Amino acid sequence: MGRNRHSTEQIIHKLREAEVLIAQSKTVAHASKQIGVTVQTYYRCRKEYGGLKTAQAKRFKELERENSRLKRLLADAELDKAILREAANPNF
Repeated sequence: MGRNRHSTEQIIHKLREAEVLIAQSKTVAHASKQIGVTVQTYYRCRKEYGGLKTAQAKRFKELERENSRLKRLLADAELDKAILREAANPNF
């Protein structure tokens, strides 16, 4: 059975649905079943996206992608520096 990948907007929408159900005195287990996720997934998504608006969540994901790209660039630059340092050192 394959995994469903939900977009950020869908996750935030489902979290809001679950919050409404919980406010109506439903249990977390019932609310998560109603929105079609497990309790563990509900808590994981709530920890990551809880309290965010859709635009904020999009910006958050965009910043995460940019951050990972910059980390990769820094690692490549450090590797190049280490290679040049080794080449400049005449130890055979």
